[in-house]
Amino acid sequence: MAYKISDECINCGACISECPTGCISEGDGVAVINADECVDCGTCASVCPVEAPQAE
Repeated sequence: MAYKISDECINCGACISECPTGCISEGDGVAVINADECVDCGTCASVCPVEAPQAE
């Protein structure tokens, strides 16, 4: 199961720089997780100031 970033994302980049697999990139106003590369580690959720990454 992968994480998905909700519309709460403020595109601060915290999750992008902390992702150990590099599967998060900047999207159109919000960060986007490549579900095929996500290892469900939860690092993105732990560093997000608005709790946008959520487990699917």
